[in-house]
Amino acid sequence: MASTKFYQSQIGSGCVINYSYTDFPAKLLLKDLWYFFVYAWAVPLVLLPFRPCGSDDLDELYMSFKNVFALAVQALLTVLQLLFIFSLPLAFFFPLWMSGIGVIGFFALNFGLCMLLNSRNLEYVSDEKYAQDLPEHAHEHWVYLNGIATGTHWHKNNLNRLALTFGRRVHGIHNRTSGILFDLVECIIQRNFCYATRDVRICYSILRGLLYNPNKTKIIFILHSQGGIEGGLVLDWLLQEMPQDLLSKLEVYTFGNAANHFNNPHRHVVSQALEMLNPVAAIKTFFSEPSLSAPVVDRVDEKHGDDVARFTLAAASKDTFASVSSSRTLIAAKDRAIGHIEHYAHTTDFVALWGVLHFATNKRMSEQLPRFMGRLFSRSTGRGGHLLNHHYLDGMFPLKRDPKTGHLTGADEENPFMEETIGVDQEGDRMTQTREDFEIAYLNTEGLGNGDIATPPLKEAMRRRRSRGDVKVKEVSRLWSYRNGQSPSGYARNGSAAI
Repeated sequence: MASTKFYQSQIGSGCVINYSYTDFPAKLLLKDLWYFFVYAWAVPLVLLPFRPCGSDDLDELYMSFKNVFALAVQALLTVLQLLFIFSLPLAFFFPLWMSGIGVIGFFALNFGLCMLLNSRNLEYVSDEKYAQDLPEHAHEHWVYLNGIATGTHWHKNNLNRLALTFGRRVHGIHNRTSGILFDLVECIIQRNFCYATRDVRICYSILRGLLYNPNKTKIIFILHSQGGIEGGLVLDWLLQEMPQDLLSKLEVYTFGNAANHFNNPHRHVVSQALEMLNPVAAIKTFFSEPSLSAPVVDRVDEKHGDDVARFTLAAASKDTFASVSSSRTLIAAKDRAIGHIEHYAHTTDFVALWGVLHFATNKRMSEQLPRFMGRLFSRSTGRGGHLLNHHYLDGMFPLKRDPKTGHLTGADEENPFMEETIGVDQEGDRMTQTREDFEIAYLNTEGLGNGDIATPPLKEAMRRRRSRGDVKVKEVSRLWSYRNGQSPSGYARNGSAAI
C-alpha cells in the first residue's frame, strides 16, 4: 500500500548548514562515492515496474520502435562504457601512443552512438495537440530541464506529457545524454565541483530573460533527476545576480532530484526569526514595499540630476521598471527569494535516495541539516522507479481517458496519490525549529505571501484537521493546483494578472 511522508521546507538558521556543496571537492567526491554504494541496492529498481504504461506511447517503456531503439542504444553504451572503465588499467602495459589512440577511438564511438539519441538542437517546445497557448496563461512561462539518459525522443515525450497534464505549452532545454555511466560521472562532477555544462548556461540565460520580462508574472521551472543538479546551479547564479523581487515570480518543482543542495534564502532576517520562534506571528506580520511598474521618469536627484534623468529614460526605453506606482504587501511567513519550491521523490528511486532524500531529510537525527530548501513529498509505492513519465507522472499525476475513444484527455481528477493522507515525519526535538511550521506550509499552498490573509477560522479548522491526521497530499501540493489548465487562487507575484 502506498504512503507519503511530508517534510516542510527548511527555514534556514544556524542549525541548517550548507556543507553539502561548499566543503572541499575531494571530500564531497569521496562521500558521493561512499553513498553511491550505500544506496546501490536501489539501482536495479530505477526501471521498475515495466508495466502499466498509463501514458501510452509517451511513456519511456512503452513498446514503440523509438523507445526500444533508445533502450537498445543505452544498453549498448552501458556495456561499452563498462568495458572501457575496466580496461583502463591495461593501458599501463601499452605504449602511450597506443593507449591514446584507443581512448580517442572509444570516445569517438561513444559520441557517434549518442548522436543516434541526441539531435543538434537544445531547445524544444511541446506539441500544440497536447496543449495550446491560452490568453489566461499569457503571463506564465513553463520551462523543463531533463535528467540522465534522456535523448531527444524521450525529452520531447516529457514535454508533451507535462503539457497534457497541466494544460500549458512547455519550453524544454535538452540535457543531452552521454550514456548512463558517463551521465552519472557528469552528475558527480556537477555536484561536487559546481561545473556548468552548456545546457546549464543556456537555461540560466533563458530564465534570466523571462524574469526580466514585465509581461511574465510567473515562471514555472520543472526539473527531473540530473536536471535538479543543473537547476540548482542555475538558481545559485540567479540568486547571486537577480533582484529578489523578480525572483519571487519563480516557482520550482522537482522529481527524483539528484542535487545535493537547493537554496532559497529569506529576504529579511525578521521573517526568518519569526518562522522559527513564533509561526503564528509570522502569518500575521506584513512587510510593505514599493511595487515597480510603468516605465516613466519619476523624479530627478538634485545633486546628480542629469545622470539620473539619463539613466531613468534609458531604463524606460528598454521597457524596464523605472517608477514606483504602488506598494505591495508581503507576509513574513512567505518572505522567500524564490516564490515556491516542491520536491517529489520515491523512496525506492536510487537517484532520489542519493540526492534529495539523503540531503533534505535528517535520518541520522543529526543536530545539523544540509541546506535543501523546499517542501518534500516522499512516497513509498510499488511504482517507485525513476523515469519521469512512466513512474513519477503516471504514479502521481495519472491521466484520464475519454470513455468512448480511449484517448488521453488530461490529468485525472480521481488521483490516488493526491487522496493519500500525509504523514509528517519526526526528525527529533532538536530539529523542530529547522523547518517551517505545518500551519504555514498548509496555508502557503494557496496564495499566502501575496497579501492574502488567512482568517482565524481557516487556521483553526486546519489545526483540527492536522490533529485528526487527515490532511491529504492535494491540500499541500501547489503543483496539483495547475492541473488541466487550472491555477492556484490569489494574485500573481509582481503583477496584477490573476493566477
